Amino acid sequence: MPKSVSSARLALAAAGVTVVLWASAFVSIRSAGSAYSPGALALGRLLAGALVLGAVLLIRREGLPPRAAWPGILVSGLLWFGVYMVVLNWGEQEVDAGTAAMLVNIGPLLIALLGARFLGERLPPRLLAGMAVSFAGAVAVGLSMSGEDGHASVLGVALCLMAAVAYAGGVVAQKPALAHASALQVTTFGCAIGAAACLPFAGQLVAEAARAPLSATANMVYLGVFPTALAFTTWAYALARTTAGRMGATTYAVPALVVLMAWALLGELPGALTLVGGALCLAGVAVSRSRPRAAARPASGAGAGLEEAAGERRQ
Repeated sequence: MPKSVSSARLALAAAGVTVVLWASAFVSIRSAGSAYSPGALALGRLLAGALVLGAVLLIRREGLPPRAAWPGILVSGLLWFGVYMVVLNWGEQEVDAGTAAMLVNIGPLLIALLGARFLGERLPPRLLAGMAVSFAGAVAVGLSMSGEDGHASVLGVALCLMAAVAYAGGVVAQKPALAHASALQVTTFGCAIGAAACLPFAGQLVAEAARAPLSATANMVYLGVFPTALAFTTWAYALARTTAGRMGATTYAVPALVVLMAWALLGELPGALTLVGGALCLAGVAVSRSRPRAAARPASGAGAGLEEAAGERRQ
């Protein structure tokens, strides 16, 4: 198997781990969010993630990232690990879950646009078409989740939009850092920077942890270890091997997986609109990650790896 093909498959597997764990986070947030305020939950999650990542970094003896990686790590740590997690937790208290899902899913579209503007990435027709289909699916899922008792304050809408912008800005800032440092280094120090930015919530975290039920605290730790430490590392690994736009489009699989997990774990039977929306999300991801036929047909012998690599660059 050509090395480029093997690398592409590993990157796709890493992206798959990320979206599954990020989808599971929504189930855990329901428990942890009932006992912890937005800032305290973000800080507890980031501290748990930073401890795990720091231990792995020491075991692997990777050390500090090169100086050239620090601007991207700093910006992504502040925006994605810090601002995004706090304002999203806060926003979801001000608007219904469906509205929050629709607003935050503007993020992948912003990633594609910012990637084209600041990273020089192309916007292939398949990527744009797939994102349009997935966004329509995310809107359908959001509408089905809102229901008749949906609510949305101006503050909540503004916070969810801020979360989408912070998410997109963090991803685009992280991409150049991965050219100079490993996925583990970028994720570890980004998480640590986010935790440092959330330290003003330390008093709330201590007070709320003293009276929170064990299940809520366990879910907060789970959020830090798996959807943060592991999933952000696999995300960075995959992002280093593809464009920011294609990685952003991949996250549109999350709403569909949330629907399936809520059905399996919480017994929440999805309606017809929810199922249609989830199917559209997955279909859009498949389209956005597909390649034109000319790039998909490998040549024989040594030319196969070269043609595969060229197809990846065109995307």
